[in-house]
Amino acid sequence: MTDITLNHYLVLSGLIFGIGLMGIFWGRKTVITVLMSIELMLLAVNLNMVSFSCFLKDMVGQVFTMFILTVAAAEAAIGLAILVAFHRNKDSITLNDMAEMKG
Repeated sequence: MTDITLNHYLVLSGLIFGIGLMGIFWGRKTVITVLMSIELMLLAVNLNMVSFSCFLKDMVGQVFTMFILTVAAAEAAIGLAILVAFHRNKDSITLNDMAEMKG
């Protein structure tokens, strides 16, 4: 039986990041799709940091991951609050309608 090495984690992280990147470019109809794709990309970065942290036996990557998770939670909460407020005013959450908000 083979052991799971650092390369396995890096390939998985690359796949998750690629899925998030494709979600941003191909699913640009609603803002929720873009926000979920950004969260996937942040998840891939976190997986990279934790895997390198375990590989190098250093806690710095795991500490940075906790900070990133905190910022991502705040970003999701604020983003969803903005979306709810925008939906109440325009009855839509498409990116084309949000382009009208430019000041």
